[in-house]
Amino acid sequence: IYERCGEPFSVKKIRLKITVSEKSQKSRFYREKREKYKKIHHMVLQNHDTMSVSEREQTKFIHRERRMSIMNEVHDIMNKTGCGSDRKSGHTREGEGMNAKKWDVYVYGDVNIDIVIPGVEKFPEPGQEDEVSVMETFVGGGAALFTLGVGKLGLHPVFQGEVGDDCYGELIRNKFRESHVDDSLLVISKELKTGISLSFTNEKDRSFLTYRGTNEKISIINVDVEKVKEAAHIHVTGYAGSSNHNEYLELLEKIKAETQATVSFDVGWDSTGEWKPEIRDLFPYIDVLFMNETEAEHYGRKESAEEAAREFARTAGMAVIKMGKKGSIAVKDGRLYQAAPYIVEAVDTTGAGDSFNAGFVYGFLRGKSMEECLKCGNGCGALSVTALGGNTGFPTEEKLETFIKNQETIERNK
Repeated sequence: IYERCGEPFSVKKIRLKITVSEKSQKSRFYREKREKYKKIHHMVLQNHDTMSVSEREQTKFIHRERRMSIMNEVHDIMNKTGCGSDRKSGHTREGEGMNAKKWDVYVYGDVNIDIVIPGVEKFPEPGQEDEVSVMETFVGGGAALFTLGVGKLGLHPVFQGEVGDDCYGELIRNKFRESHVDDSLLVISKELKTGISLSFTNEKDRSFLTYRGTNEKISIINVDVEKVKEAAHIHVTGYAGSSNHNEYLELLEKIKAETQATVSFDVGWDSTGEWKPEIRDLFPYIDVLFMNETEAEHYGRKESAEEAAREFARTAGMAVIKMGKKGSIAVKDGRLYQAAPYIVEAVDTTGAGDSFNAGFVYGFLRGKSMEECLKCGNGCGALSVTALGGNTGFPTEEKLETFIKNQETIERNK
């Protein structure tokens, strides 16, 4: 295994899947593999110093792909010999590695281009032209921003959606690849152009002009459940009340019955004002339910988000509420968890909620505690607003860990 993987690979990860009685029988096998590992590890360390940063990142990505392929083979062998894990695939506990799947997270949804124009106090009069000092182009769309986030944190997501056969579609594909996102399910439309949203911002407000383009074709019925079977987790967005409630219920029931994937679900804002009470029909099929404070109060018909979260968590696996400047809370098994906000200087709040979701799901899939998951969500949400664009300020795994430690040190020293 080490010889084929070509990178350091912990013997302990393999041993987690082998019973005590089998360990004694496999001791010679592991001694031989350790010797091969030492030689390969020495070779990798020698080559590491001569690589550029981009080469190291690419090598890391290739190694991860090889490792996942090898672990899939190991997992199959373990199951055939009766020593495989009996826990739900894709759902991790503290101290355990993630079960080998082709993807860590499957995401279906919107992706478009955001063109951000800050400092716009007024629009030019007809026939006039104004100049701006900054005009930036970014990948946008809530589902896409979530996917880019979990990719930056070291997970391996796949994104299913659609872009146009144009320069913006190519930009999106390149950005996905840079963030280790599998774009093999990203369809290239010959009919529609990639969606574009123009964002005009100033210190007081934001205004938008949007061309939906390929996002017009988004429908939850397009989710490929056969592909979901190859993922440890699926993140669901785009709920719109009565207009697609039945489709969402049918999909979640099918995922529960036919796959082993855990499910996170961000309900999003209801622009119709309906706040459909029957949304509760979906909760038994959801492991991680996301809402912001206002959404929770509206859907819960409660005076506080905490009251709503406690009710939601009676049927959902857990209810996680984004409280903005008040941090975040979660309820699981009747217990309330809270995490204080991290104070940063906000530049652009686009995608802050999706960034929180990415951080929380990263912690959830890594088997972290509820408090740690909330901290990961708060950290990703905070850092994401420190730069223009919904994903520009989003951290890597290392940067997130450092940020949280520094913030906790500052808090202790107050």
